[in-house]
Amino acid sequence: MGEDMVTKNELSDRKKLILKAIVEAHIEGGEPVGSKYIMQNNLLTCSSATIRNEMAELEQLGYLQQPHTSAGRVPSEKGYRFYVDSLVEQYAKTTREVAQIGQIMKIKMSEIDQILETASKLASSMTNYTGIAIKPRASAVTMQKFEMIRIDDNNFAMVMITSGGAVKTKKVSVMSRVTEQGLRKLSDIFNLALCGLSADMITLPIIMEMENEMGDEAYLVNPSVKCVYAVMSEIDGGELRLSGINHLLKYPEYSDTEKLGQLLGTLESQDEILDLVSQPETDDINVLIGSESPVKVMNNSSLVFKPIKKNGRTVGVIGVLGPRRMNYKQVLQTIDEISGSISGMINEEPNNKIEAAKEDKEGG
Repeated sequence: MGEDMVTKNELSDRKKLILKAIVEAHIEGGEPVGSKYIMQNNLLTCSSATIRNEMAELEQLGYLQQPHTSAGRVPSEKGYRFYVDSLVEQYAKTTREVAQIGQIMKIKMSEIDQILETASKLASSMTNYTGIAIKPRASAVTMQKFEMIRIDDNNFAMVMITSGGAVKTKKVSVMSRVTEQGLRKLSDIFNLALCGLSADMITLPIIMEMENEMGDEAYLVNPSVKCVYAVMSEIDGGELRLSGINHLLKYPEYSDTEKLGQLLGTLESQDEILDLVSQPETDDINVLIGSESPVKVMNNSSLVFKPIKKNGRTVGVIGVLGPRRMNYKQVLQTIDEISGSISGMINEEPNNKIEAAKEDKEGG
């Protein structure tokens, strides 16, 4: 998590306490913090002179910076990094926030992108930063299971579960009559012939062989294969969705309209962010502080995100974007809780999802 990893032995316990106090005070108020603040708030029992000396040493070591117009200090990226890696305590969630997280588990949704978008909005509302939900670029989308559900004489629904755990439903219309027996046969053939194949592996000979197997109902194959291609194309592209972008306007770090415009432009174009999260440093929570991010316009921001896994594959990412002085305690705990809820939802047995999709279709 960052190139300049700091060893815990580099700082004394007193320096750690002072650095922790300064980071949290700056996060709260946004102003430089002086020794007087630490003394007034009874954060340490030592003298003001000792605190000033420790702060000076923390500055020499690169953990603090002193703005030219103030006697106080602010954390540097190195200071924030040490705080995130070594000093974060468990965030004490309120009952209301725990209840909000629990709501995710109760939402009946079959689409991973809908779940991620809901999680993004929840993360934004709980942290007062911008929530992000990302479907990362996929290198080789394949299908795990097919189910065909008859709607009427000329229409049926294809329910497809991807290798990443996403459930997609497409309506297929044909000119000839659709029968229950034909759809059962089509499901069996698709599950046998297409599961585990990427789009470039579904060749014309395979399609022709499926048509041959279907006999008189071969007309069902071609429109169904087109739906498979369409779903694979949708999933492969990757997508970034933002929630609570207006929260950025609350922080003075984003008062420079030109720099804010550049950041929003990068978020809108999506490419750099998708590249960044599609190859995370860790499967756990990733924290990129300022210039640690390869995205240059994020020098004044921090990005906290966590990949969501399904059978070892990354099927989505949720996170939070905000200023470098974000409340890391709250953000880390919130992302961890929400990602745990999502993992519980999507790691269900495929057959259960198929049945849920069938029930939704038959009930609606």
